[in-house]
Amino acid sequence: MTIFARRARASAGRMHPELSLVSYTLLGHLEEVGGCRATDLAAHYALDKSTVSRQVAALERARLIERRADPEDHRVSLLHLTGAGQEILAQVTRRRRAVFRERLAGWPEEDLRRFAAYLERYNARSPETGGAG
Repeated sequence: MTIFARRARASAGRMHPELSLVSYTLLGHLEEVGGCRATDLAAHYALDKSTVSRQVAALERARLIERRADPEDHRVSLLHLTGAGQEILAQVTRRRRAVFRERLAGWPEEDLRRFAAYLERYNARSPETGGAG
């Protein structure tokens, strides 16, 4: 798992110089949920608020995300991808998928199915409780 994590961090930097693995992950989540508060990101990923704040500030400076007023509570800002953020995320995602396809190209179909099932099972576990999440 350590090697897997190291490769993921290293590949994020190679994919786009402005994106750390954490930044890429946050952009992906914002795309998936259609925008949210910074505190929601911190809670979802069990990250310190200051860590998320630094990442958000960097993503805003790079014009990859923007703040918009929450339509239900104008005192709250929601983070959303900008057009540039959507494009960079799409580029990085395409590159990462190409790398995965290349690494898995010689695997037999049954091994790929098992590997996918194991990843689904692993990702379904909640880190807080060890149970389904």
